[in-house]
Amino acid sequence: MPRRPQRAATASWARRAEALARRFPLGRLHPAALAAAGTGRWAVGFSGGPDSLALLLLLWAHWPRRRRSLLAVHFDHRLRGAASRQDARFCAAVCASLGVRLRSGRWDAKPGGPVSEAAARDARLAFFASACRGARIETLWLGHQQDDIAETLLMRLARGSGAAGLSAPRPATEADPVRVRPLLTVPKRELVAALRALKIPFRQDRSNARGVYLRNRIRARVLPEWQAASESRDVLGGAALSRELLQEDDEALEQFTDARASLSPAGRLNLSRLAGAPRAVWRRALHRWVLAQNARQHSFRLSRAGFTQLLQAAEAGNPARISMGASTFARIANGVLTLVKHSA
Repeated sequence: MPRRPQRAATASWARRAEALARRFPLGRLHPAALAAAGTGRWAVGFSGGPDSLALLLLLWAHWPRRRRSLLAVHFDHRLRGAASRQDARFCAAVCASLGVRLRSGRWDAKPGGPVSEAAARDARLAFFASACRGARIETLWLGHQQDDIAETLLMRLARGSGAAGLSAPRPATEADPVRVRPLLTVPKRELVAALRALKIPFRQDRSNARGVYLRNRIRARVLPEWQAASESRDVLGGAALSRELLQEDDEALEQFTDARASLSPAGRLNLSRLAGAPRAVWRRALHRWVLAQNARQHSFRLSRAGFTQLLQAAEAGNPARISMGASTFARIANGVLTLVKHSA
């Protein structure tokens, strides 16, 4: 007697997941991501594309005890019309076949006109965070892979990022929930080749080929030229190694800054404790001070030139007043940096 369609589909996706897990054993995944995954509930971002599909299948296959509690989260940006709706249906079918819970959301507040990549990402992550809070999720698994490292590196070089920005995306990011990216050790071409070899269907976002966003242009034009110019060198592997080294440098500087720069409960920064420290530590201490002031409801936007002026004044240690916007200014007096209202 032939199997029912649902049972056949379930068995088919289960076999696919197990076959993919044999291609990518746990040793191929980023160890820092695996180490950061909590013992509580897990969720996985699932778009239906090759990266997130591979991740979902690997989680299902490698951690069978978590299958019933695993949550997949899918966000419809409503940017590709019928194709976006088909993505959602595909994700629902895969999850139903594997017995994985699915929480879907859509961008009801999508702005009119062109939408930036940052705005779309922020909307997606906001939905993921909301869905995870509701389900008491401890760890959110994301499908970033090795190509994402090189793309992000080039994008952030163009805007002059430091070690913290250039070491993204990291295998684990402290957030609520913790975000882990175990596929950073795997190039996208290898993931796609494995899915095709195993005849595993996936969704493709054809808007990536139009080059609307900077990341898409880098992916389609710059990375192939970079690889060709480097001849036999593995530029993706090189970028991944640089990311690891930059993260090490960033963490070392963070520890140095922790030891030298602490804010008072009132948000004051004692500059005398930074005397003799490298400029990188001064810069980080002042960035922390700016972020702390914004967190204390003193919202302002400080330009790069304004921050440089603040940095130079703090290093000099002389009394100074630097405008921080329409209603506040930074005051340096007696070796202490404070934020003061203009009326004071």
